[in-house]
Amino acid sequence: MEYTTLGKTGTKVSKLCFGTWRFGKESDGTVETDREEAYELLDACWEHGINFIDTANVYGNPNGKSERWIGEWLADRDHHREDLVLASKVYFPFDGRGEPGPNDSGLGRKHIRAQIEGTLERLGTDYLDLYYIHRWDEDTPIEETMRTLTELVREGKVHYLGASSMAAWKLTKALWTSDVEGLERFDVTQPMFNAADTDDVSDYLEVCADQDIAVCPYSPLAGGFLTGKYERADDGTVIAPDGARGSLTDLFEDRYTSDTAWDVLEAVEGVAEEIDATPAQVSLRWLMEQDSFTCVPIVGARTPEQLAENVGAVDLELSDAQFARIDAARGPDDDGYR
Repeated sequence: MEYTTLGKTGTKVSKLCFGTWRFGKESDGTVETDREEAYELLDACWEHGINFIDTANVYGNPNGKSERWIGEWLADRDHHREDLVLASKVYFPFDGRGEPGPNDSGLGRKHIRAQIEGTLERLGTDYLDLYYIHRWDEDTPIEETMRTLTELVREGKVHYLGASSMAAWKLTKALWTSDVEGLERFDVTQPMFNAADTDDVSDYLEVCADQDIAVCPYSPLAGGFLTGKYERADDGTVIAPDGARGSLTDLFEDRYTSDTAWDVLEAVEGVAEEIDATPAQVSLRWLMEQDSFTCVPIVGARTPEQLAENVGAVDLELSDAQFARIDAARGPDDDGYR
């Protein structure tokens, strides 16, 4: 495994982050990743040198299950807490103690304070390396949110702050507020960003590049689309293998399979053949090689074998021409983004 500095922080992380949103998650009555499978995946992360683990207070059914399993794994395996970089999130309604009440969501001081205590308890740790706001809260002044998060940093409960999906102007507003008020800033972001993504996130990424903010994109393989396991039928619909995400949700086709995405997949598959790699590895490497900002993809492998394939991306190198070919399939603008 290779390691990189997380933006302008002083923390080094593996070039891949492991996402645990499937831990304890139920889909149509089926648990996507059960406790035993979660342990196997975390063991595989450890063996491959992945030290960056991403979770959230609302992952799992009931909420909090993912954090609890990670904490139990750490204790059971007797790994040293300092060997891992743990990230979690706050915002969405939390049902881990029953039906969410009126203050069990959002980014107000009461909810943040309650959730950080629960997160730390479930993870079995005194601090988080990285704490994200999971979304933007329209009902809470950003000054209250940033002041509360700053208190957590100064109390030693959180090392760095992160922000997930939001409009570029909202990220800019939060950074401006921190600067003006003398508060802690966001050092890491977590947007949905991948080679096949058809949503324009260029403004958001330009803010990250300008402010030296690390980008840890979720869904780096476009929900599995960029693994190459899906096919396009003559009528334009998606043919998915049994059990694949494309056969589990109607949202898949709308989100990931645009005409542009198929063009990107063709370019990715061509590069993969040239360098004896898989489409998934090439797609992850394309993200790692972003040169305007530190980019650490969050992978959500479902098996140790898939994780091993993902880790293989670390050893790849794309030529300038190969990188540009994938960009061209995306229809890049003058700054290199869609």
